[in-house]
Amino acid sequence: MRVILASSEVVPFAKTGGLADVAGVLPRELEKLGHDVSIFLPAYQSIDRKLHEIKDANISFEIPIGDRLVAGKLLETVLPDSHVKVFLVEQPGYFNRDSFYGQSGKDFSDNCERFTFFCRAILESLIQRGEAPDLIHCNDWQTGLIPAVLKTDYNHHSCFEATRTLLTIHNLAYQGLFDYEKMAITGMAAKYFNWQQVEFFGKLNLLKTGIVFADMINTVSPTYAREIREPEQGCGLEGVLQERSGQLTGILNGIDVDDWNPETDPFLEENYSSNFNVHAGNPGKLVCKQALQKEANLKQDPEIPLIGIVGRLASQKGWPLILPVMKEFLENMNAQWVVLGTGDPNYHQQLETLQQKYPDKLGLNLGFSNEFAHRIEAGSDMFLMPSQYEPCGLNQMYSMAYGTVPIVRRTGGLADTVVNATHETCEYGTANGFCFDEFTEEALRTAVKSALQMYNDHRPIWNQLMQAGMKRDWSWRRSAKQYEELYRRTIQC
Repeated sequence: MRVILASSEVVPFAKTGGLADVAGVLPRELEKLGHDVSIFLPAYQSIDRKLHEIKDANISFEIPIGDRLVAGKLLETVLPDSHVKVFLVEQPGYFNRDSFYGQSGKDFSDNCERFTFFCRAILESLIQRGEAPDLIHCNDWQTGLIPAVLKTDYNHHSCFEATRTLLTIHNLAYQGLFDYEKMAITGMAAKYFNWQQVEFFGKLNLLKTGIVFADMINTVSPTYAREIREPEQGCGLEGVLQERSGQLTGILNGIDVDDWNPETDPFLEENYSSNFNVHAGNPGKLVCKQALQKEANLKQDPEIPLIGIVGRLASQKGWPLILPVMKEFLENMNAQWVVLGTGDPNYHQQLETLQQKYPDKLGLNLGFSNEFAHRIEAGSDMFLMPSQYEPCGLNQMYSMAYGTVPIVRRTGGLADTVVNATHETCEYGTANGFCFDEFTEEALRTAVKSALQMYNDHRPIWNQLMQAGMKRDWSWRRSAKQYEELYRRTIQC
């Protein structure tokens, strides 16, 4: 198959979230399966052009944006460790900025223009290159215009006669909403501005546009694909998603096992594997725990349970629940915590207050360090992830790959990856973590207490949970095969 993947973020060129990981790893795995895959990405100024050996692709274009033409050109490089071509759409006025989508907490006012240009530039570039892709894989609202333009402005073009589109929704909460006046920017006829196609409560909605016009839709976990069809997590789009439920599926993301592998991870004090005796424990992981305790300025005691948290300090990640439960446990339980992340200043302040009061129990890093994130995953006994919603989640998979037992709320990809420790699941050897359902302090408190009790009183069973998580295949190889099948179904539809 000849596949074009269009994304506003791609690792290692540009990243703010999980979208970049998918766009950077999936094409490499698809290439290994024998497919011809190319990537399109905006040429952001932050991309190091010398490091990635970026060259001119000798293709230029003028894209209609409203009543004017905006010029741009195409650059070219290669995805590391592959032969996958990466094409960068260059337009300095749109993409030479300090950030990708906005600054000071506000979106750029011309985002509709910027990503309309990006979408149309991809199609113009394919025409000039004479490529006739079997499928264009679009990702989130930034590329939601592509399926619509293909079926309207380009529906008779020979290059795209057999081209089908797939739209992946990475997070339904981000939809690309713009005032009606921006409709003219897209170049689409005004007749499409109606509640069944691109209109959403009087605004232009580019994610809805993609959902309506794409041949097939998927999201990043089977449970999230079900959740977004209901009002609680549908973000107002549950109706259109229910209408298209026959074309909606969920494929769980994978993790980059070359980067996240405790056997080879260069950031760890000692490497270790899943081959250990559950009655004796994992000595390599214990070394990593003691190193983490030292790095976080905590008491170095292998018997004290250590709970890790890595990620955004935001309500979606469960911080309204975490803080009161953490405070209670710091006061009353012999357990340690390590937190790495940044976000809401209010959470920063509360965590700093707690760290000052309990310096021997709470290690705090209000920032981000990839190396420290690896060491937290390796050195912690438990990883806390009580998300309000979580389309897929990667940290729970990183944790299990490193033998760190996750404590999660049963939602989205967390529900699809973590098997709750019950008498039956422990007996069958399928349990790999602790889950709770209600988004409440009491539910989280109960789950953490259950984990601590098993850790303290039933260590062989705890070690069995660790081993079950480590032995499961979390790689992108598994996910890529599912995408391969979805691509085939999309092309045949």
